[in-house]
Amino acid sequence: MLVVGMDGSDSSMRAAAYAGGMARRQRARIVAVYVRPLAPRWPTTAVAVAGYEQASGELAEQLIAEIRAGARRLGFHNWEFRVERGDPYTEICRIADELRADGVYVGSSTQAQRRVVGTALGASSLTLRLVRTGRWPVTVVP
Repeated sequence: MLVVGMDGSDSSMRAAAYAGGMARRQRARIVAVYVRPLAPRWPTTAVAVAGYEQASGELAEQLIAEIRAGARRLGFHNWEFRVERGDPYTEICRIADELRADGVYVGSSTQAQRRVVGTALGASSLTLRLVRTGRWPVTVVP
């Protein structure tokens, strides 16, 4: 079982492709995870929160379409896509532990996530936290 964290960035898409190839060669299942961040904590308008929610929902739909197309192109059928809500680190760890993952794959950058949802948490923070957790091998794809 391989878990890949996705945020819409080019590097997360490369991580998904790399994990997909590895899963296909090893005849393993792949679970792609997109974590929708919680709405901003600072005071904001209902319109801003609705826009935020819409943007993260559209990104989830775009990711599933791209994964479905890539899997179809490769003839790979042993995959699942999950959309979770919360902190990316917490949710990726939870899923990897729950599934007893053999490995976690992530991209080296979350530029798209910062652009879409304005998060201040950089990829290096997520990546370093996953590596330091030390419960599964973590592959960081540039």
